[in-house]
Amino acid sequence: MTDKANRFGPFWLQPGVTAGNMLTLFAGAYSTIGLLTFIALSTPYVLTVYLQVPQGEQGAVSGYLHTFQEVIAIAVFGPLGVLADRIGRRAVYVGGLVLMGIAYALYSYATSLPELYVYRFVYAVGIAAGTGMLGTIGPDYTEERSRGIAVAFTGILNALGVITVTIGLGKLPHFFVERGASQEAAGHDAHFVVAGLCFAFALLLAVGLKGGTVVARTERLPVRELFRSGLAEAQANPRIALSYVCAFIARSDLVLLGTYSVLWGTTAAAAQGMDAAQSLAEGRKVFATASFAALLWLFVIGFVLDRVNRVTGIIVCMTIACAGYLGTMLIDDPLSTTAIPLLVLLGIGQISAFAGAQTLISKEAAQANRGSVIGMFNMFGAVGILVSTFVGGILFDSVGPHAPFVFVGVLTLGLIAAAVVCRIKAPGPLSDRGVATAVALH
Repeated sequence: MTDKANRFGPFWLQPGVTAGNMLTLFAGAYSTIGLLTFIALSTPYVLTVYLQVPQGEQGAVSGYLHTFQEVIAIAVFGPLGVLADRIGRRAVYVGGLVLMGIAYALYSYATSLPELYVYRFVYAVGIAAGTGMLGTIGPDYTEERSRGIAVAFTGILNALGVITVTIGLGKLPHFFVERGASQEAAGHDAHFVVAGLCFAFALLLAVGLKGGTVVARTERLPVRELFRSGLAEAQANPRIALSYVCAFIARSDLVLLGTYSVLWGTTAAAAQGMDAAQSLAEGRKVFATASFAALLWLFVIGFVLDRVNRVTGIIVCMTIACAGYLGTMLIDDPLSTTAIPLLVLLGIGQISAFAGAQTLISKEAAQANRGSVIGMFNMFGAVGILVSTFVGGILFDSVGPHAPFVFVGVLTLGLIAAAVVCRIKAPGPLSDRGVATAVALH
């Protein structure tokens, strides 16, 4: 009877967690990742309409902004975790969405690049709080026996949120312009709508999430200990070392897709004579095409990864990813129908890389060393984002819109070679059923 009282559908809940708490968490999973995506959609518009940054410089500026954002997020993740232990996950999560809303409300009012960096700072703290708590509350709410399916369902909601924002909110400026607003007013109105959604979901989370603090405080390794222990585990287990390199690639291409596919589509539309609102409406289609393909492919690659050796899975996933990245060299116009198959390949390549990396680390990080291994995995991913956004932005302007993706594609070739060596020398179990749910951590 006790188990039945603590069950919500297929999810077994921790004592004191209600069905309403879980539904609120799912609403947060749907909204948080989707709403943070809007920054990639709106930045080209802000750079063009309000700051008059030349098209030939927007790639580098976008890269610098995202690099700055990632540095801030990395710096505040630890303190936010400590704060969550003190005042509760709910308060930090709600505060994160409020900060995101404030940043969006101000973003289009920037009158200079330094001012834009200030608003991006507020946004970075907000997404660090929001995404950090989203990943923390799930394990807090569910028992171990249903944690995998909860993670998978949350990942699907993340992807649906991204697609909803890309398809729906990305065309808001064009919607307002069609109804008589100026380019400037349309941009302000669009950002106010997104800010309002952030505030609305913050209120929902404040009402629906479970309050209080957890009984057991989260263990937080000092950076020096994390490095020492994480690298020692990689030295002892080649598959852990491989997973770190996978994180560098998989996390970076996730950001590249969101940042530079939108900018590519937007600049292509502008080159065809469209105004800023039309350009954004068209540019979002590039990201939407790749994202929708990634969502559908998630189920396919999850089925595959459930049935093969996990290092073999990395080889398969990274080969698909490499084909997607390098295939961008064949795209002349990302808005043309002939580009759709290559954009689909780019999307399934991105999700394949992420799924393969997540599956490998989820199985290799044993309970005894999970903190240090996952910490190093995330750190390699953060470094990957920093490198790819900084270098990618420069390449976007100096070489071409496809160059950031080709850069990661070339790096992926080296990873595939390393994975082949690992498969020969340290393959691990030849079969590993039951890991598919881990791939939905997206």
